[in-house]
Amino acid sequence: MGQNKYNRFMPLALALCVVIGILIGTFYANHFSGQRLSIINAGSNKLNTLLQLIDDQYVDTVHINDLVEGAMPQILSELDPHSVYISAKDVQMANDDLRGSFSGVGIEFTIRQDTLRVQNVIANGPSERAGVLAGDKIVSVDDQPLVGKTLTNEEAMHRLKGPKDTQVKLGIIRRGVKDVKYITVTRGEIPVKSINATYMLNDDTGYIRIKNFGENTYSEMLIALGILSQERFNNLVIDLRGNNGGLLAAAVKIANEFLPKNSLIVYTEGRKSAREEYVSDGHGAYQHIPLVVLIDEGSASAAEILAGAIQDNDRGTIIGRRSFGKGLVQQPLSFTDGSMIRLTIARYYTPSGRCIQKPYSSGSDRSYEEDLVQRYQHGEYFSQDSIKHTGPAYYTLRERRTVYGGGGITPDIFVPEDTIGMTSYYKEAAMSGVILQFAYDYTDDNRTKLNTYKDMKSLAAYLQKLNTVEIFASYADSHGLKRRNLLIQKSHKLLERYINSRIIYNMMSEQAWTEYLNADDPVIIQTLRLFKEGKAFPKNDEENKQQKVARASYDYKGTHAHITMTAHA
Repeated sequence: MGQNKYNRFMPLALALCVVIGILIGTFYANHFSGQRLSIINAGSNKLNTLLQLIDDQYVDTVHINDLVEGAMPQILSELDPHSVYISAKDVQMANDDLRGSFSGVGIEFTIRQDTLRVQNVIANGPSERAGVLAGDKIVSVDDQPLVGKTLTNEEAMHRLKGPKDTQVKLGIIRRGVKDVKYITVTRGEIPVKSINATYMLNDDTGYIRIKNFGENTYSEMLIALGILSQERFNNLVIDLRGNNGGLLAAAVKIANEFLPKNSLIVYTEGRKSAREEYVSDGHGAYQHIPLVVLIDEGSASAAEILAGAIQDNDRGTIIGRRSFGKGLVQQPLSFTDGSMIRLTIARYYTPSGRCIQKPYSSGSDRSYEEDLVQRYQHGEYFSQDSIKHTGPAYYTLRERRTVYGGGGITPDIFVPEDTIGMTSYYKEAAMSGVILQFAYDYTDDNRTKLNTYKDMKSLAAYLQKLNTVEIFASYADSHGLKRRNLLIQKSHKLLERYINSRIIYNMMSEQAWTEYLNADDPVIIQTLRLFKEGKAFPKNDEENKQQKVARASYDYKGTHAHITMTAHA
């Protein structure tokens, strides 16, 4: 029995030792060239002995590379929730959103009934030029099947993406066409937009929604501000709800646009990382405009940096629900085989000195992963009094208002989640995915008619008259969700909003989808009320006059704000 246990655990022990050796060696070889490690002496001898022992005596052939690939994520998961290992084949995909573009065929797709279905075709992209249409089903790639119960988004993206100017042969089933149609697409560079909505909420208030922070986010922000300047906006809303973060630099540059000179934006500090401060340079063209930033439990990392900088400097009003609570800084470290790790090296702190990282005991701490569920169960989404702050109180820099760390950014104005009309039927319809499935199928069956509506408002009006909820209820009943007339009636508004928004998304764009949802959003309504009452920061009328003068001479194509700083396919 003892020998069996020895044999069973030896591969894992070997993998752990090899991984530790690789991590230490690569980290110091690539990033601290010239330095010596005094600790690699007895430890390295022990590792060499273990490797020799396995090589000489282990009963079976050990595939070291496979063991290492399996052990790396487990080792990092014991450190913190955000130190991760990314295999060589997944590195490009992991970096695409941050890089601002990728090389692919230019489609947005969904997988329904074991088949990849084209939801949208990117305008002027490779697929549109080749003749691919929204609604097409891609059943093969380069004559190899792309269907089945094991088909995943990751597999589809891996096979459809590829180097620029390479060709890929798609096998397509199209409505009304009997045989499989084959289209060859030449891959090209596909932009990945960070800002997916820019428009005027009313005559005075501009709105910008940032869904993540990547390499191009700052330049996209300048363009968005320029567009709103043409509309002569006097107030601004930056929507960070659902924004899970990204690049620190992008958040810092955007904060710089709104803060006066020498305002601390954020600072980072770690055991081996000296304190580094990011301070505004005073070149921002929007330092005085009344500003509101929207957050929720999905706002994390760089989104919290921006919200925290605005809140702590009393520069704008934060509205919504408490943010996620990620205050750890990761550094990418690459290996020679193309794989990489993102290793936590520091914490970031908002200008008031608070770290908003929520508690965890280790990377595998289940309470960390379940935190959002626990917030819901505690009633935090519905009552501000249910928010549990785990850190001490801090004070904003100008107004000395109380703010809290240790678990996200708490908004200045809390707006609860809208639960009017919430029923068990609606929850099941939303959670099971049947609404998304219906919206896609309905869109696919009625594209010709839906294409006659050229803007969001006319399409929304048509869908409302159509009573899509009744059509959905019959569809859902035939797909396993039993009709419950009383519950459907109670949830009618929620169902209609969700169903129609997805059809609008399928037919138009993220901006149209955002505009539709914002029309009756309680958070947007509260925001507009705040501006109307003149209660958004800053409140100084003289500052507002200065802002108008600054914007009158602002050219968004220019360059400024120089800061010193150390499922598509």
